[in-house]
Amino acid sequence: DDIPYFIHLSEGALFLWLWFEDLPIPTKELYERLKERKVLVVPGEYFFFGLPEGAEWRHTRECIRVSYTMDAGTVEAGIKVIAEEVTRCYREG
Repeated sequence: DDIPYFIHLSEGALFLWLWFEDLPIPTKELYERLKERKVLVVPGEYFFFGLPEGAEWRHTRECIRVSYTMDAGTVEAGIKVIAEEVTRCYREG
């Protein structure tokens, strides 16, 4: 409850965007941590193309894309791992 996160509307997509406001680490690093725990997500940095050269928009490093096309138990287990790892990131600062 104390983690500032938002879920973008899926609008029929097979994935969700999760935004962790002021995430202390880039989502590329979060990806690596999650991968070690057998949970794969896509870091948001790859989806914000077309920004002006050198543009700094923190939001690009605070979002991950998560597929929810697996069975419910797999998705639930993955979300739990994401929650644990993101909580750890905020606590570590």
